[in-house]
Amino acid sequence: MQHAVRSRAAIRTGLTPVPRPRTPGVTSLIDADALRVLHRAARTLLDDLPDLTDRLVALLQEQEPAYRAAVTKDAAATWQEAHRSLRHSVASLLDPRGARDAACRCSWRIGAARAEQGLPLDALLHAFRLGGSLVWQRLVEETSRAAPEDVRLLVHVAADVWNFVDEHCTLVADAYRQTEWQIGRRRENRARLLAAGLLDGTGRIADLPEAARALGLPEQGRYVVVAVTGGPPARSDAARAVAVPPRARVHWHAGPEVDYGIVLVGAVEGPTDPGPPGAASRASFPGLRIGVGSPVEGLAAVGDARRLADTALHICPAAGGTVRLADQLPAALVVSSPELGRALAEKVLGPLLRLEPADREVLLDTLTTWLECDGSAQRAGERLYCHRNTVLNRLRRCEQLTGRSLARPADVVEFSLALTARGVLAD
Repeated sequence: MQHAVRSRAAIRTGLTPVPRPRTPGVTSLIDADALRVLHRAARTLLDDLPDLTDRLVALLQEQEPAYRAAVTKDAAATWQEAHRSLRHSVASLLDPRGARDAACRCSWRIGAARAEQGLPLDALLHAFRLGGSLVWQRLVEETSRAAPEDVRLLVHVAADVWNFVDEHCTLVADAYRQTEWQIGRRRENRARLLAAGLLDGTGRIADLPEAARALGLPEQGRYVVVAVTGGPPARSDAARAVAVPPRARVHWHAGPEVDYGIVLVGAVEGPTDPGPPGAASRASFPGLRIGVGSPVEGLAAVGDARRLADTALHICPAAGGTVRLADQLPAALVVSSPELGRALAEKVLGPLLRLEPADREVLLDTLTTWLECDGSAQRAGERLYCHRNTVLNRLRRCEQLTGRSLARPADVVEFSLALTARGVLAD
């Protein structure tokens, strides 16, 4: 007899399988008789299809919890789906070639639709196998009722029936997995768009609940944005692990040059402060730069947090390191207005900057060290490997050249900001 379905290769490529060799004589007569018995029983099943569908739906409710929920939610749709699948299955027994394409399309649509609805694949495959078992059982029952002596002939078509079930289980699984992959891609793309909207400040207030669900973060909460760039690109996961503490709730958004982490601050399952990873990160990842912004309230303010993280990142030295904005507010002020920062550096340090390079660097280094040592000439001299009087003489010269006094707090602030501007705004 003709196969109820073609091979898997035939389904996927549309090629017509080569018929199996047949032996003459008794074998072909048996096949013809078996086909006659199969068609007689199948026509009866097709006439009694509503009752067959009722039995299948009852079996699904009894044996498959996922379908029990589906029937409760929409009994009519579940019944219609089972009815269409059974109709195509039984029709394929009567006309394998003519009914094949329609049966395949039906199974594919069912697999895709159930993936969209979130029905587990195991439950879907179980339903198809239950349907195949029910059809076979009804074929046997009908043949036993109409012609008990012909039941033995059904053995010759059993392989074709179960091959059909197997092939359509494969087909529905392929449709399910392909649709599931497409759903995953759509979900990832949507999450990426929502995260991008939050980070650049263009997201809509109406989209915040969806964004919270898509990113797995609460709409209300304190957030810090961490900006990560540089370092070996092949080790981005490791670089991200350096930037954010373990167990912190974070959503990462990969940008063309900078990766941004939206970090929930104070989450129960993580540390309360996404602080800097420590000095070891620079040695482990040369060139890795991390900017940690200041906390903001709620997902709606993530755009502000991203701008703060960018400011911190701009302060990072090119060689790599971590900058927390809260620890570098003077530098952040300079970076936020680079034109004013350069103007301040020129106004305050201009006379020093125009000295010969060697003389200039000595005076600027001494002034910087003295400020870092809280105005202690003794400690500054120890760091510079010179006597404290040498430090004082250099500082006095700085005062003379700039016309400012290190004894005046306002002038000290200007010196500090000007030196910071020179450092972070260097071309």
